[in-house]
Amino acid sequence: NTTAVVTASPTSTAVYTVRGTGSNGCTLTDSVTVTVWQPPVVSGGANTAICIGGNTSLNASGASSYSWSPGTGLSTVFGPVVNASPISTQTYTVTGTDLNGCIDTALVTVTVNPLPTLSTSGSATICIGSSTNLSVSGASTYLWSPSAGLSASTGSGVSASPSGTTTYTITGTDGNGCERIDSVT
Repeated sequence: NTTAVVTASPTSTAVYTVRGTGSNGCTLTDSVTVTVWQPPVVSGGANTAICIGGNTSLNASGASSYSWSPGTGLSTVFGPVVNASPISTQTYTVTGTDLNGCIDTALVTVTVNPLPTLSTSGSATICIGSSTNLSVSGASTYLWSPSAGLSASTGSGVSASPSGTTTYTITGTDGNGCERIDSVT
């Protein structure tokens, strides 16, 4: 190139030599090195799932400083580790900057699963010494407590014969690990 100003866009570090010729025909050469740094390889961590109302930590790596967007449901938008508690499924972009000012971005998705809806049935009034069948639906597994007076502490159906008025708490867990609590007296 014969102009005084050029644009260099090398893909790796390169040394450019320039030779200048004055009006008297004298020449002088000089060189300039354009150093090319490779951008960082940023990771936002693995995609994850939470239950609505829950939270998870997102861990970025590969750079020196980080910013996250959008800020919806995040504890902070700066730093390698942020706490995410979105109310609906959200994909976050993390931008990492290395010490040379080079940047890279990565995506991480937090899937938000709903809680199961429990439905209980069974007689809630019995005579002392009698029993009643109680059942629940809406989840995958169930845990009943207290277990006193029950035929089982797990399962969707139990027989209850308490010695007095008792409130049983049922914890239902769905296939995503999300829990909802209901009760029957």
